[in-house]
Formats: sequence, C-alpha cells, structure tokens
Amino acid sequence: MTKFDEATQAIRAEGNAYDVCLDPGYAIGGPLNGGYLMAVILRAAVDASPFEHPVSTTAQFLKAPAPGPAQVRVEPLKAGRTAAFARATLVQNGEAQIEGLITTATLRDAEPAYADEPTHDMPPIEECVKLPAPKPESGMTLNAQMDLFFDPPTIGWLKGRPTGRPESRAYFRMAEPQDPDPYVLALAVDALPPVVFSTGARGWAPTVDLTWHLRALPAPGWLTLLGGGRLVRDGWFDEEVEVRDSTGRLVAQSRQLARVGRG
Repeated sequence: MTKFDEATQAIRAEGNAYDVCLDPGYAIGGPLNGGYLMAVILRAAVDASPFEHPVSTTAQFLKAPAPGPAQVRVEPLKAGRTAAFARATLVQNGEAQIEGLITTATLRDAEPAYADEPTHDMPPIEECVKLPAPKPESGMTLNAQMDLFFDPPTIGWLKGRPTGRPESRAYFRMAEPQDPDPYVLALAVDALPPVVFSTGARGWAPTVDLTWHLRALPAPGWLTLLGGGRLVRDGWFDEEVEVRDSTGRLVAQSRQLARVGRG
C-alpha cells in the first residue's frame, strides 16, 4: 500500500457507511485538494458497487472539510448489467461536506473505435520546469505528494508574465513510485494550478462543481495534463482538463466550475 492508497482508504463501518481519515498532506494552503477528496469518496463508492471502476463522477463541494476523521455514506440508486449508479456523501461532524453522483462500470483494455489527438503538443519533459518548493508556513503540503513539470509559458504568471489565456499544462506523476490508477486520475484532474492564474488572477480558487470521466485504464509512467478554460466572468471561471497516459491515450477528462481567487 502506497502513502496515497493509505491516505484515501475507506473502511466499511456498517451498511454502506465507510470510515475515512482525511490526510493533511493533501492541502493547498489550508483546504484539502478537491481531487484528493474525490479519490476518498470513490474508494467507498467502488467498494459498494458490483463494478470495478468509477467511470463518471460529479461532485459538488458544499464545504471545505478539515483533515481528520470523516465518513462516506453511499446510497445505491440503481444497478444494471453494465453500470451502477450511487450517491456518495462525505460527512464530517454531522454535516455534509461533499455530495457526489457516481457511475461505476468495468472497463476493458479494448481498442478505441475513434480517438482524437491531444489539444496541445507538449514540449519534451526535459524542457519543462517545476514550480519552486513552497515555504513550510504556506500550508501547501500537496506539492510534496506529486511531481509536476510545467510547459514554461503556462507558469509565466509566477514572474508576473501571464499569457492572458486561462491555461495550464504539465507532466504529472506521484512523488512516491506508483502506477496511475483511477484514484490517481481523480487527483490528477485537479492537480494543476487554476488555469485562471494565467489571466493574472491569484489566490485560492475554490471548486464549486467538478465532473470527470474515466475513459481508459492508464498505462504505467508519466501522465500529461492539458488544462484550459473558456470564460472568466463575474468572479467565476471554468476549467477543462484532458489527461493522457504515457502512450498518448486519453484516459480522463474533466470540467469544473470555480470561483476566481481573492487576494
């Protein structure tokens, strides 16, 4: 079991309730990363399902849960021959923190009938760069859990030179050696700095709603994250991320709605 597996494990308590312990190692300046929280919820939802993989997840972030004990309550809605549907709620101190609707199925390693090309050509990884290590007092513990090597223009905001377009692109892997799986992908779709940073915005940009789809089981090796947005307006922005595995296959795609950061 890797550190990530341990940090996201869900232990069945009774019925379809699962005890979890939210790990402070996945924080972004205090709040826990949304992708990490989805991975925790999905562990419980898949365990309660007759199928192996979370193929579609929609999560609404009602509150920002704190590190420590919590519970995931899974409510099966319907199960058929090829898919099952459930509601999963992350509860802490008696209050719902995240509501998720999850579709599970079992994916096979089939050849695609159609597959498009990446939305952007990434430079070789040796031409990409890492962000500076955050100061300990920043509370950015998430950075230590993963390796991200960025397409240089998309972190121009770091030196006051944002591109003016909502975008973020990077190579991704877990810091501790681990082949990517659906739970790692749940983290990966929310691992990039907010794309709105490249328009000049700064500060914590809380996710309100995030939907992602598992399209294939990833091959071992680096993942490529290609993020972009279409509209920044009235304090809101959207973010879309496509995730490709080391063979170039599309393995996950996501869309989220978030608030523009303040400060």
